[in-house]
Amino acid sequence: MPESPKPSGSTSAFEHEADERELQLATIFSELSDRSARGESPSLQQAINAHPEFEQELRELWGAVMLADAVGTQVNEQLTSEFRSDAPVATFSLDLPCQIGDYELQEEIGRGGMGVVFRANQLSLKREVALKMLLRGDLASTADAARFRQEAESVARLNHSGIVPVYEFGELDGRPFFSMKYVEGETLQQMLLHGPLPPRYAARVLAAVARAVHYAHERGVLHRDLKPSNILIDRQGNPHVTDFGLARRMTDAATLTKSGAVLGTPAYMAPEQAAGNRGDVGPSSDVYSIGTVLYQTLTGRPPFQAASPVDVVLMVLEQEPLPPRMLNPKAERDLSMVALRCLQKPPDLRYDSAMGLAEDLEAFLADEPVAARSGQLSQIVARWFRDTHNAVVLQNWGLLWMWHSLVLLVVCLMTNTLDWFGYKNPWHYFFLWTAGLGAWAGVFWWVRQRMGPVTFVERQIAHTWAASMVSIALLFPIEHFLGMGVLTLSPMLGLSSGMVFLVKAGMLTGTFYFQALALFASSIAMAIWPDFAHAIFGVVSAVCFFVPGWKYHKQRKASLLDSA
Repeated sequence: MPESPKPSGSTSAFEHEADERELQLATIFSELSDRSARGESPSLQQAINAHPEFEQELRELWGAVMLADAVGTQVNEQLTSEFRSDAPVATFSLDLPCQIGDYELQEEIGRGGMGVVFRANQLSLKREVALKMLLRGDLASTADAARFRQEAESVARLNHSGIVPVYEFGELDGRPFFSMKYVEGETLQQMLLHGPLPPRYAARVLAAVARAVHYAHERGVLHRDLKPSNILIDRQGNPHVTDFGLARRMTDAATLTKSGAVLGTPAYMAPEQAAGNRGDVGPSSDVYSIGTVLYQTLTGRPPFQAASPVDVVLMVLEQEPLPPRMLNPKAERDLSMVALRCLQKPPDLRYDSAMGLAEDLEAFLADEPVAARSGQLSQIVARWFRDTHNAVVLQNWGLLWMWHSLVLLVVCLMTNTLDWFGYKNPWHYFFLWTAGLGAWAGVFWWVRQRMGPVTFVERQIAHTWAASMVSIALLFPIEHFLGMGVLTLSPMLGLSSGMVFLVKAGMLTGTFYFQALALFASSIAMAIWPDFAHAIFGVVSAVCFFVPGWKYHKQRKASLLDSA
């Protein structure tokens, strides 16, 4: 029987490199998971900063695990209660109407993963109420029972016309309950089933919601699960915020949920919630959620939709929402701007508070200019020059860019020296800028690959850089074919390099706009002072690479120290 062919050395090396990558990723992810299991608060961002080459994989895996943990815990508890012989089934139901304690339950009006809500009559006070009961009663997990109590306690501290008040907390037939004001009407979610809402009505409703949420924030309560189904609209058209099941007091040192868990509804949660960074969740997170609701009132759908919750979380973390007017050309332009300001991923670019959002919505209703349209100059500048989520890959390039700045400076000074000594043979310069820089590019890329797997974004950057090198190399034969003197087209170096930094500014960080501007300006200076053209370009380009190289090299060292 003939032997099967053996893999070539290159294939074996490739497989070995792939195995090493998987092992390294597994080790990093295992450390994150172990820290979470021990009750610590692992920082996904710290892990990404220390290992930027695994950014995409870590975000996907961590998002999947956190969602699976949040959902799986509930499913496990439901299955446990369903299959225990002495446990009532989780599909808790009663023959209605019926009387339990002081309450006569009339009909079921809502049900969630943790509780069920009935319309009921409180016999002693002869008033109609909404009664919420914990589904699994005395078999509920400690976390469920504590969270249920926290919901009641959080709302009991609030007395606002836009928040459904709690009347009483207690226990009926072994099941924790609390009674609330009964709001006759429908949820905003039910209204949105028919499509986008009239813009002025949507603005009025959400301005009232934002004021109610701001009132809660002032008293130290975050909602963390604002969405259309948690906004009740009464018969007069007034909104009432309800379901504070994920509410948290801002001063709480510990919470009722596992460290790093994803809390909320993916389509309506802020990026900091989706990332599991619970320490970063604050009033601006609720502002983001109100913005998602406003977006849906304008377009008929949430900002992000996908086939699975994990995909939605990744979209929340990585992508920008489509402008509402792309989905609904009839959407009000000013309200679209308000929604998009709420949906900014950096919290500091959103409204300072829910009250700020309410005031902007009220300005729209009064036909006054909205702050979201004008925008403060500082906010516009901050948005332009902010790092993108891809900027972390530059930590892999920091030290290499510092060396690259030195190589560029040496090549440029050698070119200027040859020109000063009267060398007019174009092949000398062609060899220096192609073979010389080409050899350095090979070393650069080899060193980068030795540092770890190369990300997709880094490949894009490398292709952009390679394109600029090809364009520079072609300047010499172009000069020859056009009958121009050698180095006549040298100012094009600044233009070509400036375009590369302009592309990188959009992909990585807005601060590269300064480098692009400096390189464009250098091309003009090179044309004015041709005798010093390459020296000018060498100094400017060296600074453009060295400064960010030093910055991101320091960031990488700090990340490695933090993860040690």
